Amino acid sequence: MKLTYEQKRSMLDNGYIHVPGVIPQVMVDEAMRHINHSVGQGMNVADMPIFRAQSFCPELQGQSAIADLYNKTPVADMVQGLLGEGASRPIGRGQIALRFPSLQDPPGEPRCHLDGMYTPTNGVPEGKISNFTMLVGVLLSPVRTSFSGNFTVWPGTHRMYENYFREHGPESLLNGMPKVELPQPVQTTGEPGDVFLVHYQLAHGVAPNVSPFPRYAIFFRVKHVDHDKDWKAPMTDIWLHWPGIREILA
Repeated sequence: MKLTYEQKRSMLDNGYIHVPGVIPQVMVDEAMRHINHSVGQGMNVADMPIFRAQSFCPELQGQSAIADLYNKTPVADMVQGLLGEGASRPIGRGQIALRFPSLQDPPGEPRCHLDGMYTPTNGVPEGKISNFTMLVGVLLSPVRTSFSGNFTVWPGTHRMYENYFREHGPESLLNGMPKVELPQPVQTTGEPGDVFLVHYQLAHGVAPNVSPFPRYAIFFRVKHVDHDKDWKAPMTDIWLHWPGIREILA
């Protein structure tokens, strides 16, 4: 599956692409069956903060029911179309991201972050930025209304943060999120099997879930093969490792 010019333009301008209907229903069902079986075995309440920050059902993260959503679907080809052939590191596991209903009324507004910043529960070492190249989200359950655990984005912030890090340096992220005036967030909606391709540096978050149903999604973190040679460089040159976007800039 090749991305269109309009889809690449969405990445350039907004920092993300929503591609409907990528994952076959049989693969969505297989992932859901494994996740629900795991959840049905019970969870330790004390572990919930770590599950929310890192992954639910950690024993499933590297199993084929999860990893194949990236490796054996058009997702890998779409990533290759953006980062270049053979230019991304292999993906062996995914984050199982569940958002259960809340009784909060009214729900609070979504809060944004960039991945790879230290928190006490997310596993990132203190004093380090664990950035990467692209976030890939796979929706496993329908999200049709706002405040349903929606994957939420702040369009255009990838470019705003690029300018900020050029001025203040990438290490400034260790002091917290950049102080910039944010645009209005977009609470994305979609159907099972939809895929979101997201620039690492796009501000994103999750909306509170006041629907009656849990939201199920899988997130994969993709690194360009040259990323670790200089982790700072792509923060001040956001298309450094994206030939598929540079070609439309030309």
